[in-house]
Amino acid sequence: MKMELIQPFVNSLDAVVAEIMGCSAQISDVAMSEASSRKRGIAARVCISGEIEGSILLDLDESAAKRAAKFLSGDDAEPSDDSAREAVCELSNMVVGNAVTQLNDRGFKFKVHPPEIYSVDGNLKESVDTEALVLNFETPSGYVCLDVALKYNLHRAAELTSASVS
Repeated sequence: MKMELIQPFVNSLDAVVAEIMGCSAQISDVAMSEASSRKRGIAARVCISGEIEGSILLDLDESAAKRAAKFLSGDDAEPSDDSAREAVCELSNMVVGNAVTQLNDRGFKFKVHPPEIYSVDGNLKESVDTEALVLNFETPSGYVCLDVALKYNLHRAAELTSASVS
């Protein structure tokens, strides 16, 4: 997986966490995986298709999700589990939306699908040739995990290979 595909998502997550949760996010662990990772908290998945394809999984522990829900609702009351799930979907939209803008500015064309709550019975297996970069972040509100499983589609990969050879 190329850093040019990953970096916009890392930058976007950092900006969104700072704005919505009012704190910084420090990378605590980075790992490669052959498929998208497991869920540890409340997670939402956004699929991408086109010149770039794959998925982004945003996974927040309950305390981080509830802090985000409080900020988004503007209410000091303890958020419900449903509110926390909605907040994670909204954060996913924000993170992916910011990153997609950067990738679009670089000329990539693709479609972003709406976020879906990922549950334990969900299956996140990508195609065999898609690697996932799993980035774990620590915040004062709890952990946030960003799982980026993206690749160039075959047509785009062929263009990049022929451009490198020329």
